[in-house]
Amino acid sequence: MAKYRVSPIAKLSVPMPEITTKPRTKVKPQTERPKLYKVILINDDFTPREFVVTVLKGEFKLSEDQAHRIMITAHRRGVCVVAVFTKDVAETKATRATDAGKAKGYPLLFTTEPEE
Repeated sequence: MAKYRVSPIAKLSVPMPEITTKPRTKVKPQTERPKLYKVILINDDFTPREFVVTVLKGEFKLSEDQAHRIMITAHRRGVCVVAVFTKDVAETKATRATDAGKAKGYPLLFTTEPEE
């Protein structure tokens, strides 16, 4: 069996400096989800049903069936929620859909309101 020699440096007792470590914690900023707004179709007695369906399909990218159901619901109940978006998107879509009716001379009206 081979004998190993201990070096004289290993025999010296050198005090080790005290090292304190702190755990690294990353603070993630809490981003709040944006509030959502409902786009609401308000029924009127003058805008043709077919035109309302066309606007719903064009502005809100709804299918023929979805647009027809929303139009009929607004017709029967007076109002119907079309979709829910962030505030900016909801206001833009409501304005554009209302303007499409005005451009044809119809009193078509879409509004927005905060979702509870």
